[in-house]
Amino acid sequence: MAAQVSVLGAGSWGTAVAMTLADAGCKVTLWARRPELAEAINKSGTNPDYFPGQALPTGITATADAETAARSAEIVYLALTAQTLRDNLGRWVPILGPDTVLVSLMKGVELSTSKRMSQVIEEVAGVPAERVAVMSGPNLAREIVARQPAAAVVACVDQTVAQRLQAACHTPYFRPYTSADVVGCELGGAVKNVIALAAGIADGMGLGDNTKAALLTRGLAETTRLGVAMGANPLTFAGLAGMGDLVATCSSSLSRNRVFGVRLGQGMSLSEAAADVKQTAEGVTSCVSVRNLAHQYGVEMPITETVVSVIHDGKAPNSAVKELMTRSTTSEW
Repeated sequence: MAAQVSVLGAGSWGTAVAMTLADAGCKVTLWARRPELAEAINKSGTNPDYFPGQALPTGITATADAETAARSAEIVYLALTAQTLRDNLGRWVPILGPDTVLVSLMKGVELSTSKRMSQVIEEVAGVPAERVAVMSGPNLAREIVARQPAAAVVACVDQTVAQRLQAACHTPYFRPYTSADVVGCELGGAVKNVIALAAGIADGMGLGDNTKAALLTRGLAETTRLGVAMGANPLTFAGLAGMGDLVATCSSSLSRNRVFGVRLGQGMSLSEAAADVKQTAEGVTSCVSVRNLAHQYGVEMPITETVVSVIHDGKAPNSAVKELMTRSTTSEW
C-alpha cells in the first residue's frame, strides 16, 4: 500500500522532495503557504514559481490548508526556512497524528536557541526522538527535479524508522542511505552553508582553486570538531551529509549560499546580495547560530567566525582573508 505523506513547504526543495516521493509511489499532499500557488500547481501540474514548465508527477496534490495536508499523513516532511520552523510547527501540532513521523528537510540552526531542527521539532511537537528524522546530502533541488542521479542520508535514532523513510523516497535517480547519527547529519547540512558563503566570497574576489580547496578542507575540519564535541560520529562528515553536501554547495552555481557569497565578494552589500539572490540563504543567519554553538562547546571555528564578521560586522573580505591567513600556525590534526 502506498504511503500517505505530506510535504509542508512548496519552495524549491519541498517541491523536489514531493516529486521524488511521488515517483517512489507515495501519495503526496504538498502544502503551499499561498493559496494561489497551490491552485496553480493543481491546475498546471507544475510549480510555476520555482520550476516553470517542469511537469510534476500525478501523485502530488497541492493545498494551502495545513490541516488538509497533514490530516492523514503517516510521514510529514518539513520544508520550511529554519528560523520559521518553531512558529509554524506550533500552529500545526494539533493537526498531527499521534504516530506521525516528522522529517526535517531544513539545513540551519535556530538563532534564538542555537538548537538543531530536530531538537526544535521534538520540543515544539512534544514527540520522542524516535519519531523525528532528518534528510541531508548533496541535493541541489533543480538537479533532483531534472531526475539526475543523486544520493542522500536519512537519519533517525530508530533504525526501523530510517529504513521506512528510505523506502519512501528510493527511486531510480534518488538513492537514500540510512544513519543513526542525527546530530552529525544536521550539523553537516547547517555548517556547509556557512562554508559555502566563504567559498562564494572567495570566488567573488577572483581567488582560485587552491583557495577554495583550502576553505573546503579546513571548513570540514571545523565542522567535524564541532560535531564530535556535540556527540556526532566523525565518519559522518566524510560521507554524503558532510563532504558530499559541502562539495556540491561550495561549487555549484545553483547554491544560494555560494551565490550570496559571490555577490559579497564582488562588493555588494548584505541587502543588495539578498535582493539579488531572492530566495533564503540559510547560512546568512545560521552562521551566527553555528558560531554560538562553537563558543558553547569551546570549539575553534575560524572560518565561521570570519563569515560572521564579513556578513554581520561589515568587515571587508580582503581584511578577513588576511586575518585568516595570518593566524598562528599549528599542526593539521
